Parts: sequence; structure tokens; C-alpha cells
Amino acid sequence: MRTAGQDGRTWARAVAAAAVLCGSLALAGCSSSIADMPSLDPDAVARPKEPAGYLPVNDVPRERVTPTISPEERAKIEKELTAARDRQASAASGIRDR
Repeated sequence: MRTAGQDGRTWARAVAAAAVLCGSLALAGCSSSIADMPSLDPDAVARPKEPAGYLPVNDVPRERVTPTISPEERAKIEKELTAARDRQASAASGIRDR
């Protein structure tokens, strides 16, 4: 026959085991990544030291060597685009009227 003291000790052991398990899982999350560990395989492909692709945050592009569009050229291009838009709109309205 079990006494009340034994049930309490069993419960305390279960809680302690659960706490240890949760603690070990939490600490395992803080460990280094497996991908960063060196490989023991001599045929493994070495990753580059610096990843390519994106520029660093503070890297500023160099100064522009070609001049930007002059206001006259910009006005001319805008006028041509407006005329093309109007032609397309009139052509589209002609198709809808049929």
C-alpha cells in the first residue's frame, strides 16, 4: 500500500524530469548551427567565406558619370507618351463602339 508521501515524491520527480527536459531543449536551441560546423568529409564542397549577392548596408553606389535627362528631353518624352496613350485610348473606344 502506498502512502501520501510516496505519491508526492513521484509527482515531484516527474516535475523535476520535465523541467530538466525543457531546460535542455532550451539550451540546445542556443547551440551553434550544424551548417556552420566543419565537415569531416574530405570531398565536401567548401562554402565561400563571403556570401555574394547583396551589397553591404553602408555601401553607397559611385557617382553617376552620365548626365541625367535634361528638362527639355523629359518634356519631349512625356509629350510622346501622352500622345501614344491618347492614340491607344481612341483605338480602344473605336473597338468598343462596334
